[in-house]
Amino acid sequence: MKPLTDIRVLDLTNVLAGPFACHQLAHMGAEVIKVEAVGRGDLARQLGADPELSQNNMGVSFLAQNAGKKSVTVNLKKPDGKALFEKLVATADVVVENFRPGVMDRLGVGYERLKEIKPDLVYCAISGFGQDGPWKHRPAYDQIIQGTSGVMSVTGDVDSAPLRVGYPIADTVGGITAAFAIAAALNARPRGTFIDVSMLESVLATMGWAVSNYLIAGVTPQANGNENPTSAPSGAFEAGGGLINIAANKDEQWVLLTDHLGLAVLRDRPEYATRESRKANRLALKAELEAVLKTRPARDWAKELNRIGVPAGAVLTVPEVLDMPQIADRGFLHRFPDVPGVGRDIEVVTTGVKLDGAPLTVDKPPPELGQDNSDIYGSLGLSDHDLETLKQGGAI
Repeated sequence: MKPLTDIRVLDLTNVLAGPFACHQLAHMGAEVIKVEAVGRGDLARQLGADPELSQNNMGVSFLAQNAGKKSVTVNLKKPDGKALFEKLVATADVVVENFRPGVMDRLGVGYERLKEIKPDLVYCAISGFGQDGPWKHRPAYDQIIQGTSGVMSVTGDVDSAPLRVGYPIADTVGGITAAFAIAAALNARPRGTFIDVSMLESVLATMGWAVSNYLIAGVTPQANGNENPTSAPSGAFEAGGGLINIAANKDEQWVLLTDHLGLAVLRDRPEYATRESRKANRLALKAELEAVLKTRPARDWAKELNRIGVPAGAVLTVPEVLDMPQIADRGFLHRFPDVPGVGRDIEVVTTGVKLDGAPLTVDKPPPELGQDNSDIYGSLGLSDHDLETLKQGGAI
């Protein structure tokens, strides 16, 4: 039994923030039903690095976060489609949507209407800026939020900032925030609530250290590149064959590091004598350390430094880390054989969570568009004839 077994979630979301939220819920055991637009479905079905899969409506971006879900189609602009959706809501515990604020109300299926049908419904609306405020109607994509939140202003260094983070951090943070809020709301008694998730505020919440330096200490966050401004030596250093991250944040780690590199003499120099002096002279200190680190490979240094208690790690590419036993042997990746609509095996990431030692997985691969219409709508009492009529009328 997973934590969300017997919970039914209707996932009306598109692309990333919402689907990523529901990805977490599916792995936690919820039955997640994607409610998709007739004919086209989730836009992510047409996105990703494999044009052929995008053409087949099973784009890589869709495959990445929709395993374990079911798919039905419905046209909420059709009266019959709206009525069918309301029947489905009566069987659900959660509705998740990431339309612009007001869209569901204009369709006649907003929270106020749906809670008449299902009073204990947990309704989660994910948007760029939240359901109120002067920016609520602005369109929002990940890069817009990265720029607006200040993330780009603190990413890179003095020469490259502002710089976009290399993956859609705002979408994924917004999604994980929504999943946390939904799971918490399901535990409330009595159950039933409207959850308003702002991607902008979700990202700002994760920037607590940087934001608090400004709010409390009056220090405007800056782009520090690969340097950790809170300590030195702490950051990325040139080693043989690539970069190594070293975080000698404690005085005892500083001693262990300099001893191991044969640089104990540095501790006698006044410019490196204290934590604050090392921070003030971090670039000169970095050059001293790199002169030794460049003599051997980063991975060798990382093994040795970790062994003596100095946190370190070679800077890896995505393929390199996925091949590491730490990832490859823990069940974090899940393979689905011969996926319908894809025509080959696929491997996808899961959640990074284990329960009682077992990684969270789902049984089914990402669904083809509308593949569960017959089963889901049939369970509501609709016959094959009813479904054919709805299909001919454009409702499904």
